Formats: sequence, C-alpha cells, structure tokens
Amino acid sequence: MAKNSPRYVCQECGATHVRWAGKCEACGAWNSITEEAPAESVPKGLSGKGGRHIDFVGLDGGSEPPPRRLTGIAELDRVCGGGLVPGSALLVGGDPGIGKSTLLLQAVAALASQATCIYISGEEAIEQVRLRARRLGLQGAPVQLASATALRDIVASLDHGESPAVVVIDSIQTMYLDSLDSAPGTVAQVRSCASELIRLAKRRGFTLFLVGHVTKDGQIAGPRVLEHMVDTVLYFEGERGHPFRILRSVKNRFGATDEIGVFEMGDAGLAGVANPSALFLAERRGNVSGSCVFAGIEGSRPMLVEIQALVAPSALGTPRRAVIGWDGGRLAMVLAVLDARCGLALAGNDVYLNVAGGLRISEPAADLAVAAALLSSANDVPVEADLVVFGEIGLSGEIRAVSQMDGRLKEATKLGFAQALMPVVRRQSSPAGRTSGKNAGVGSIGIRRVGHVQDLVSLFRPGGKA
Repeated sequence: MAKNSPRYVCQECGATHVRWAGKCEACGAWNSITEEAPAESVPKGLSGKGGRHIDFVGLDGGSEPPPRRLTGIAELDRVCGGGLVPGSALLVGGDPGIGKSTLLLQAVAALASQATCIYISGEEAIEQVRLRARRLGLQGAPVQLASATALRDIVASLDHGESPAVVVIDSIQTMYLDSLDSAPGTVAQVRSCASELIRLAKRRGFTLFLVGHVTKDGQIAGPRVLEHMVDTVLYFEGERGHPFRILRSVKNRFGATDEIGVFEMGDAGLAGVANPSALFLAERRGNVSGSCVFAGIEGSRPMLVEIQALVAPSALGTPRRAVIGWDGGRLAMVLAVLDARCGLALAGNDVYLNVAGGLRISEPAADLAVAAALLSSANDVPVEADLVVFGEIGLSGEIRAVSQMDGRLKEATKLGFAQALMPVVRRQSSPAGRTSGKNAGVGSIGIRRVGHVQDLVSLFRPGGKA
C-alpha cells in the first residue's frame, strides 16, 4: 500500500494544500498553513449492499415542539429562542474580555439549583474560575467545576453516570484529541473535538455550550465548518468603553435568527436590560445639532438609538471619514447621494458618525436618520427632540419603505415621542411619485412622510428647526 503523503491545511479557511506556502491562495491569509496528519483513505465505489434501509416520511406529519429549559436570564432565553433545548449545541464567540465566560458562569449558576450543570475550563485554573465566582457572588451555586483539555478524559467523565443538564466547554480551541498529531486549535483538532462533543450531547441529551475564539475581524477563529456543525451560533459584542453588551444570534435551528439580547456590565456581572431603548437614550441631550433618534429593528425587537454626526471643515487634502457602529461604505453612499441629488457640498468636510451606546447597526433603514443627522450638523439646525426617523435611501435619492414600520412607531410612542419622519407608503396601483407633507398620525404619534432626499433637505434650512 502506498504511504499517504502529508497534507497542509490553512487554519483560517480549512483549504488543503499539497505543500507548505507562506500565503493561502484560497483566503489570502499569511502564515496560516500548518502540516497535519494524512487523512484516512476513503473507500470509493460504494454500492447499495450492506447498508441499512432508510424510512422516508412526508412533510405533513405532526411533531411536538422541542422542550425548553429556562436559564433564569431573560435576555439569554430570548436569544436562544425561548430557552435551552436538550441535546442542542451552542457556539458562543466574542472578543477577549467581553464577558463570554462571565455570562455562561452566571447561566450555569442559575440552572444548577434545578439540574446538574458542569463547567469545564481549558484556559483557566480552578482557582481562577472560583475567584470570578466570588466576585459575582456565585460561590454558593452547586456547579460542578473542572479544568481539563484532554478530550478523551472529558468524554469519559461526561459519559459516566447520570447525564448532566448543561455542559460548558471554555474554550473549544484549547481541547485536543490524542489520536491526532496536530496541535490544539488547529482545524483538525477543532473539527474533531467539536464533532465528538456534539455527538455525545445529542446521545446523552444535555445542552452543550462551546466558547470559541475570534479573529481580529470579529469572526470565530478556524473554518466555518464549526458554525455549520452546531445548532446555534451566538456572538457577544460591545465596545469596551461602554457598559452595554449585545448577545446576537446569527444562526438558530430552534428559533429566530438575528435576535439580540442586551446586557449591562456591572460589578455584579451581566444584568439583562428589559427596555434597551430607554437605556440607550438615557444620556441624550435635546436641542443639539447633529443628533437624531433612529427607530430600528433588531431581530423581533424594536429599538431606539441615538445617531450622532459631526460635519466640520477639513484642513486636509483628503477629508476624514470616521464611523463607529455603522457601515463606512453606507455612509459614503449617503454622502454621495446628498451631493449628487441635492447639490450639497459635503465632500470637502470631515465627517464623524457615531451610534451612541456601543450598538452596531446593520439595517438600511438607518439611512434616513444618518442623512438627517448629517444635514442637522452641516446647517446647525437641531432635530426636534420628540422626532424619530427611519427609512432607506436609494441611489436616485428616493426614500424607500422599510419593514415592520408599525412596531417602530409603537416603540416610539411608548417612549414618549410625538412625531415620526418616515418614507411614503405607496400602493401598487398608484403611480410612482414624490410626495411630502404631514399626514395623519397613527395612534398618538404624528407622521411626516418624505419621498425624496430633497424633501429632507428642505426641513433643515439654516435658521430653522426640523
């Protein structure tokens, strides 16, 4: 039998190469290719003999919804789709020090009084985890704690005796399987260790939390195959200078995706925020130019945040563009539309944009609020303190309708806002045209509709008030 030749695998994307190279041709990463043990030969030409017959069923069969186990942390239960599903695997990623271990330690401490919970740390010693528990006031919780990295020992311990309810592995990059020759954290080790743990969790029926490291771009380190293997992928994000943390669901086989949970970091750990809109707007000052309130949607939750903009004359040949919490390319598009469609000379100014509170916004519905903040700062015309803004801007300058407008208006009404600046809602039978003006309100909130960015510019004339 011919000897299997070694293979070289990129640790960023998982691409296989026949020889070592300094740069991966698949993803462009440098110094990410390492040698791994040769893969076992796979038999080819399998026939139908010797296989077990598979029973096929239709789509119209009834099935019970999966049972849920509540953690007692409302924001975590919301992101997970209403609680933890036994036998599911959840991957939690985030920047170092953002609070992943703190959140999971609080979750297992809250669940330990109801069922058996195990916390296995591969990065910290037992005394370090106990020190964090004492700081959070959780030292009395009956959590079973261990510090281990050998996957064979972990599987043997979890597969013995009564099955636990929740198991936390912190982190998957520190686990290693002794049957592989590669180092911990490599593609082969992460894939094999995660596969064994997920298989054990589904067989024994416990909920598995895997903590994953992230790269400098904020993505979970290693190939995307790890995210495909688990049932739920959660990202824990936030700015270090702000106490707010966002737990975002980007994949969930048992619930809605793009759901978020809002937490506030304090001396006693992470506390869920039931009304994040009021918290993000708590320090807002009225009658200041360049400040606008955006009514957004995060998952199924409407959320109001403050968007701040500063337009100042530039002393440089190339004006600065600084963006925090929004897409820089989207800001460039909005500035280009204002210049080309409205004749504004904003290209020669420095532009600074910030989403207050450390929240990151990705939906196009924030275009109109960003444009309003830019015009308010450029003309020194404050936006009315009781006004919320939302809408998408097209390249021709039209204001497009967005989804879930009723939910945005209800959230604004609940927080005491009296007016909303929003797109024109056109019926399919009506001809396309540009309209503006003040329309009748929905409930107790008045609505002003704009159909083009020129209508928005007219609201921010110098010396006026939008």
